[in-house]
Amino acid sequence: MAASMALNLDNLPSDPLLLILSFLDFRDLVSCSLVSRRLNELTGHNPLWKGLCQKHWLLTEADKAQRGQSWKELFREFYADLGHYINHYTTLKKAWDDLKSYLGQKCPRMIASLKEGAKEEELDAIEAQIGCKLPNDYRCSYRIHNGQKLVVPGLMGSMALSNHYRSEDLLDIETAAGGFQQRKGMRQCLPLTFCFHTGLSQYMALESTEGRVRNEIFYHCPDQLAQDPSAIDMFITGSSFTEWFTSYVQNVVTGEYPIIRDQIFRYVHDKKCVATTGDITVSVSTSFLPELSSVHPPHFFFTYRIRIEMARSALPESACQLDSRYWKITNANGNVEEVRGPGVVGEFPVMTPGKVHEYASCTTFSTTSEYMEGHYTFHRLKNKEEVFDISIPRFHMVCPPFRESIVRSSSVSEVSVASFHDDNSSDTDDYEEGELREVYLLQNENLRGSEFGVLYGPAWSGLCDQVLQMSGLHWKLH
Repeated sequence: MAASMALNLDNLPSDPLLLILSFLDFRDLVSCSLVSRRLNELTGHNPLWKGLCQKHWLLTEADKAQRGQSWKELFREFYADLGHYINHYTTLKKAWDDLKSYLGQKCPRMIASLKEGAKEEELDAIEAQIGCKLPNDYRCSYRIHNGQKLVVPGLMGSMALSNHYRSEDLLDIETAAGGFQQRKGMRQCLPLTFCFHTGLSQYMALESTEGRVRNEIFYHCPDQLAQDPSAIDMFITGSSFTEWFTSYVQNVVTGEYPIIRDQIFRYVHDKKCVATTGDITVSVSTSFLPELSSVHPPHFFFTYRIRIEMARSALPESACQLDSRYWKITNANGNVEEVRGPGVVGEFPVMTPGKVHEYASCTTFSTTSEYMEGHYTFHRLKNKEEVFDISIPRFHMVCPPFRESIVRSSSVSEVSVASFHDDNSSDTDDYEEGELREVYLLQNENLRGSEFGVLYGPAWSGLCDQVLQMSGLHWKLH
């Protein structure tokens, strides 16, 4: 009786078996194919592999039609080429696809700068050249796109303020390898980005050494108070390549980072930073500038962009003009500074129904965070005696996490420390262009001399000049 009731796979209908197999991943399907002739036949069912192709390789019916292969054949082909990256490919390919789709509509010239993916043997050769293993997620992304051509603006975001300009290119693997660091304080670090104007790069630590964590990404920041020149602090921007790249793409495609003049600007807008008074709405976005900041001495530089808008529904007689501003600035220690001044960045905008006025300014402080709030004072155009205040919402500025250098000398000049430990912040709406330039030169002293050549070699200076001339821009390394 028991023998007669024994189940035989050959006698079971195909539909329930295919349903069961549809819950299996590709490894389990391959294992099942080795069990019996019947399962071998069923595991080759094309719809099973269609789902796996869509899940792991993001392939579509159009891809299948173009290649003229079965779904199982497509899966095999992609797995043979990219199977080593199967845990990363979907996330990174989707990020690249989303970024290209968005930029294709907003600033298509940036898409034209992307390079075709690197080959596996090219990545192997780079590893042999630098003597370090590249993270799998980094390799996977570079199989999709090998960074971008050296152009301005760069893919990884821009920032402009007075005469200061930053735009970061995503370096191709060959150029990145040329900037691979072996000097003390930056050992085993690979540059991911580069800015022609400031010499700024974001680096990825390929090994856990000198106090860094393997795979984390950071802006290097020389300790200007240490006696040892290899004392380099770090502003951390990512814990891994995947986290760093996908979070950036998310900010771009959701509009968190605005597109201004065909460039991605890395301003962050808190949706709570909006205040409406009558017919006028004020909103604020902020950005941290690592190239103008330092941990030692504690000096943190932010820019903020303010949008002032009068509602379209406002009456014509509501037209008004901005006269002055008032700021209340509170730092992390609770110290408060109040600033009053005429206009905003030397302007006195007139607001009429539907008009938008935007401007950018900056502030510096010696604590890791602060917040600002205040109001603008306006008068009506039809009656100058009618004066009223428009609220500026509170907005916070917090520097990214940072790690101090482990080789920092303990003997620091007391005079130097005292001169930079001023808790006062400064609203720079009144900065003239020359004054801001002095701030920039002061904070970028570490970029002078031979550091640029040390990082990338003497050929880079000529390359920067050539690229920027083609872009119609001027390059100066302060």
